Amino acid sequence: MTELIPNPCSVVAGSGEVRLTAHSQLYAGTATEGVGHWLRTVLWQATGLPLREGRELDDTEGDGIGLQLDSELGPEEYRLVSDSTGVLIEGGSATGVFWGAQTLRQLLGPDAYRRAPLSRDRAWIVPHVTIEDAPRFRWRGLMLDVARHFMPKEGVLRYLDLMAAHKLNVFHFHLTDDQGWRIEIRRHPRLTEVASWRARTKFGHRASRLWEEKPHGGYYTQDDIREIVAYAAERHITVVPEIDVPGHSQAAVAAYPELGNTDVTAASIEGGSALTVWDTWGISSNVLAPTDTTLRFYEGVFEEVLELFPSEFIHVGGDECPKEQWRESVAAKTRITELGLADEDELQSWFIGHFDKWLTARGRRLIGWDEILEGGLAPGAAVSSWRGYGGGVAAARAGHDVVMCPEQYVYLDHRQAPGEDEPVPIGFVRTLEDVYRFEPVPSQLGEAEAQHVLGTQANVWTEVMEDTARVDYQTFPRLAAFAEVAWSRLPAPQERDFADFERRMAAHYGRLDALGVAYRPPTGPRPWQRRPGVLGRPLEGPPPNR
Repeated sequence: MTELIPNPCSVVAGSGEVRLTAHSQLYAGTATEGVGHWLRTVLWQATGLPLREGRELDDTEGDGIGLQLDSELGPEEYRLVSDSTGVLIEGGSATGVFWGAQTLRQLLGPDAYRRAPLSRDRAWIVPHVTIEDAPRFRWRGLMLDVARHFMPKEGVLRYLDLMAAHKLNVFHFHLTDDQGWRIEIRRHPRLTEVASWRARTKFGHRASRLWEEKPHGGYYTQDDIREIVAYAAERHITVVPEIDVPGHSQAAVAAYPELGNTDVTAASIEGGSALTVWDTWGISSNVLAPTDTTLRFYEGVFEEVLELFPSEFIHVGGDECPKEQWRESVAAKTRITELGLADEDELQSWFIGHFDKWLTARGRRLIGWDEILEGGLAPGAAVSSWRGYGGGVAAARAGHDVVMCPEQYVYLDHRQAPGEDEPVPIGFVRTLEDVYRFEPVPSQLGEAEAQHVLGTQANVWTEVMEDTARVDYQTFPRLAAFAEVAWSRLPAPQERDFADFERRMAAHYGRLDALGVAYRPPTGPRPWQRRPGVLGRPLEGPPPNR
């Protein structure tokens, strides 16, 4: 009964139970109607119970469900009380009520996650209990890279459901990279006509020489994006888009060569042929030119992005930008001189600063990977700290908001165990327990500085994840451990009760099974997930990129 993930702040068990039946009603008070619609839909799919609409809270007395706001609770805080009067979920906002509804679904058991009732005659039991709960962090994120391997829209919607089930609330949508451009920009049609497809795909890590000799690609139309954003909003998830600049941009340059450093690009292209969407992993040296043409082009891109995404933050990447072409480019050198900059690092800072001002003028905030600290950072910008804790510490001490996502703990493309059984293993070994013992707030920060830590995020880079099953395998069950770190107020890492987490996970695996998640079993890889030969060799050291 207390096998909940993430673990609530307070659980007080009672001695009875509420039985949901065909006569049960669901009352949704003012501003909770959307949550009521969602809960009625998922429970009807799983139980076959109609949960008729109650007009008053009293209609739910004894065997029903009530939803309402309580102004004394925080925005994401909720209280769930199951007793002789029925089930009542109260929240400080509709978001808090929604998280309480997610907890109710867990209390009903794994079959509450199915899309068809196993038996229409079974009783659906909610134990008597009082649960009071609120999140530790306001930013509890998952980043999904759809540039390296495209995930169709239905797969993205599925991951939003999985996030909501774990009380994660920020979906960082990595839409562009060297290997593909995944969002329709109507004023620049070649971004989808050319940049969304590559001729072949490298299969495995960078030490592998194996290739899949067929094109790979895809993109989301603007209507797809609107659907994804609306679907996320119904689940109280904010979608933060990422459009990578000035590095990780070879796909865009392949579509529009004038965006590149044209006075040096020809010499860097093998055989002098046209630049193409990159078909390997790592860091491409083909970066955006620091020209007015490039700025105007991307301002147009961001104008369409802002129309599609209402999020406060817009992610601009800013990481892993090689400076070789800028050092060789006469145009780039001239720009540095004109702007009175010291070097190419300051040129990148100027580039990021331009879009920080541009976004700020439109009521949005820029966020980027921690490389944007190099050369100076605009006051309102926030930082995704991925290269360990250092970037987050420096940013917070300088007064910038921070999302902690250090690769050593929360890069879920990293292998989950040593040995040759792990499919296409890369990076460091990061076990379920390693993720569970991750602490998002760096110990070096004082109390005031720690207030700049907005929260934390797990990142899923898909170089070695060719389909949804592989994404599932790398992401779960570690995302469940991460969700508890992001939501629950856990003790210091060394004091955390991992054995209790494993006990609760035993029940949670049943929920994941009902949801069809191809997670890595706690006992090791499934036989079909093992790949012999070169794909099974561990890759020592850091991952291919990021």
